[in-house]
Amino acid sequence: MTSDATDGSTADAIVVGAGPGGSATAAWLAKAGKDVVLLEKAQFPRDKICGDGLTPRAVRQLVHLGVPLDETDGWAHNKGLRIIGGGMRLQLDWPDVTSFPATGMVRARADLDEVLARHAQSAGATLLEGRNAHEPILDEHGRIEGVVAKVVDERGRATGEKETYRAPVVVAADGVSSRLSVKMGREKREDRPMAVAVRAYYETPRHDDEYLESHLELWSSTPSGERILMPGYGWLFGLGDGRSNVGLGVLNTSEAFGRTDYKDVMRRWVETMPPEWGINADTMQGSITAAALPMAFNRQPLYDRGLMLVGDAGGMVNPFNGEGIDYALEAGHAAADTILQGLARRDADGRERVLASYAETMKQMHGGYFTLGAQFAKLIGRPEIMRLATKYGLPRKTLMHFMLKLMANLPEEKGGGLDDRLVHLMTRMAPNA
Repeated sequence: MTSDATDGSTADAIVVGAGPGGSATAAWLAKAGKDVVLLEKAQFPRDKICGDGLTPRAVRQLVHLGVPLDETDGWAHNKGLRIIGGGMRLQLDWPDVTSFPATGMVRARADLDEVLARHAQSAGATLLEGRNAHEPILDEHGRIEGVVAKVVDERGRATGEKETYRAPVVVAADGVSSRLSVKMGREKREDRPMAVAVRAYYETPRHDDEYLESHLELWSSTPSGERILMPGYGWLFGLGDGRSNVGLGVLNTSEAFGRTDYKDVMRRWVETMPPEWGINADTMQGSITAAALPMAFNRQPLYDRGLMLVGDAGGMVNPFNGEGIDYALEAGHAAADTILQGLARRDADGRERVLASYAETMKQMHGGYFTLGAQFAKLIGRPEIMRLATKYGLPRKTLMHFMLKLMANLPEEKGGGLDDRLVHLMTRMAPNA
C-alpha cells in the first residue's frame, strides 16, 4: 500500500474490469449475496474493438444472467451464418439443439458492456467507474490481498488520487494487456495463437440482415507482389439500428502476419463491395480500429496466489473463429461459483485449494477444444490448405453444418447425433494444455 493512497472498502471479492467477463463474475457473486467491488478504468459508455456478434453460446449465458434480450431492448437477433468464398454462397441456420438457443445476436460493445455492468450493479455489485486498478497489494507471502486504483476523469486522465481496495480474492478481467496479471508475474505464452481484428461501423441498408455474414477470402501481397490468401475472414454483422459492424480477423499463423497493413487490407476489401450496400468511406462512422485477440488460454496459470483470470486477461478466445464474449461470460460464471465455494470454507488452506480448482475447471471446460482450435489455426496458416478448404469444403453442405457446429462450439451437450458425438470425441482426444 502506498502512502498517498486513500483507504477504500474491504469486500468479499474485487473484480478489475467491467467487460462481459468481469461484469458476469460480479453479477453472479452479487446475486449470491456477496459484497463485490467492480472497478472499471473508463466511464460508460465506452467502446471496445470487437465484431459485436454473439453466437447462441453467448446468448445462453445472457439468458442465465437474466438480461432482457428482446429486440425492443436494443438487441439485433439473427438466424445463423452466411458464408461466402470460392465462388460459393452458403447460408446455415444455427444448430437446432436443446443445449443452446436457436438465435444469435448483435449489440455494439459500447452498449453491451454498459448493459452488463449495470446489470451487475442492479444485482448488488458496487460499480466504480474511473478506477484504474494498476497495482496489486501483496501480503508477506506474495499473495494478492487487494489493489491500488488510480482515479481517472472522463477523458482517462489521472486526477492524482489513489484508492485501495482489499478482498480475499481478486479477479483480473482487465483485457488482453492485463496489467494486473503482468504485475503478478503472468506473461503471455508465445506458443498460443494470436489474431488481429480490425473493424469499423458503416451506415448501410444491410443493417437488418437476418444472418451474420462471413467472407473467407482475404488477400494480401508480399513485397515481390505475390498474392497471399490470408488465414482469417471478413465479416458483416448488422446491428439493426442503421449500422453494420464490418471488419476482418487475421491469425498470426500466416507468414504475412506482422508485415501487413490490415487496415489497408480492409479498405481495399470494402472498395470491392457492391455499391448498393452503401458501405464506403463516405458512410463509415468513426475510423477503422484494431485490437489483438489472445487465444487458447495464452496467459497461465488461470489462478495463483489469490488472482483469478477471466476473459481476454486469460486468453479465452476461440481459435476457430475469434469469439471471446461467450467464453468470458462462461468464465465469469465459473469464477463466481468457485469463489463462492472458496469463501464458504472456514480455513485459509481449504479456501485456497478450492480457489486453485478454477484453473482445472476451465481447462476441463475448454482446454481440449482450444487445443484443437490452435491446431486448426496452424493448418489454415498455410495458404494451400486455406485454398483447398475453401474450394472443396464449401460445396459440401453437410460438412459445413458440422463445421459450423464445431467452430462455434455448439454441439448438443448430452446425447445428440453423430456430429455432436464427433465434436465431443475430438475435444476429449485433444490435451487440456
